Amino acid sequence: MTLTPASPAPLKIGPLTLDVPVVLAPMAGITNTAFRRLCQEFGAGLYVSEMITSRALIERTRESMRLITHHPSETTRSIQLYGVDPKTVSEAVTMLVAEDRADHIDLNFGCPVPKVTRKGGGAALPWKIGLFRQIVEAAVDAAGDVPVTVKMRKGIDSDHLTYLEAGKAAAGAGVASIALHARTAAEFYSGHADWSAIEKLKNAITDTPILGNGDIWSADDALRMVAETGCDGVVVGRGCLGRPWLFGDLAAAFRGETVKAEPSLGRVSATFRRHAELLTEFFESEERACRDIRKHVAWYFKGYPVGGDLRARLAAVESLAMLDDLLGTLDWDQPYPGDGAEGPRGRAGTPKKPSLPERWLDSQELAGVERRHLTEGEGDTSGG
Repeated sequence: MTLTPASPAPLKIGPLTLDVPVVLAPMAGITNTAFRRLCQEFGAGLYVSEMITSRALIERTRESMRLITHHPSETTRSIQLYGVDPKTVSEAVTMLVAEDRADHIDLNFGCPVPKVTRKGGGAALPWKIGLFRQIVEAAVDAAGDVPVTVKMRKGIDSDHLTYLEAGKAAAGAGVASIALHARTAAEFYSGHADWSAIEKLKNAITDTPILGNGDIWSADDALRMVAETGCDGVVVGRGCLGRPWLFGDLAAAFRGETVKAEPSLGRVSATFRRHAELLTEFFESEERACRDIRKHVAWYFKGYPVGGDLRARLAAVESLAMLDDLLGTLDWDQPYPGDGAEGPRGRAGTPKKPSLPERWLDSQELAGVERRHLTEGEGDTSGG
């Protein structure tokens, strides 16, 4: 059953207006220009870059400069920054604004990956509420008229929840919206997202748009999240892996339409090929693009009658010509398989104790030695 949108009103993020209140979640190694363009071809919304380290950006490393480069078709240039030092984050935001490289900047306070949290970044950082506030205020001040948003988690674990306090601090600093992934860092992507936390945050903060994230596998899930929590929009991550057409479903649903993509194997194959083509343009290397597209095989062909041997060969493809040959062996007329192609995708992981700096949980205030270690460790974090 298709639900009716609870609020079809456009989503305002500072000066930006989204006709469809949908945001593509930043995902490391996924939401590069190629994937963003592909999603944009199917639907509407705001498409955010993968996480970029502030220090690497101000040092203008080759990789960071490539990651912040947008295709001319990306009319709203959205970049997510990671940082643990207010000064470094401010300098990175200043650079993006002064050089007219971004129309929207998102701050990452939600990454649960150990290499990020063990340095006090990502989902670990809001626990140090003073530092969190300083970073957000520094970014907002440096951004000027460019809207700054925050993406975060419920907290480190069930005993160290931070989302309400951090949300109020972010709103007080003047962010344009707050997105909450309704899991803790300890939960990683396991279990079910706690949508009630999104509702609590929305009820606590009434003057800043609140976006919900977690377990949106279909357009109906998105509408249900809005209806149940009252959130102003949704952030979609793993649900669109291998399914860029989900953004078409979401756009239709929020417009009150009942359209739902049910792609044949041929449509999936053509989209997979298009993705590889866009990756080739992005990387400026067919070989690198083919290496990258391999990880998408299982997501695209989930539920479709593609044998294990062929899947393995697709996951070892070395050229676009080889990819064309392999896709040519499929029966492109095979219809959409139904439920087998739906539902969760991507690795959920299992609950685990987060990796944190030594004695991080002893206090919510940042000690001098902790600040020094954070600054020293920031440079070698490339993303999560």
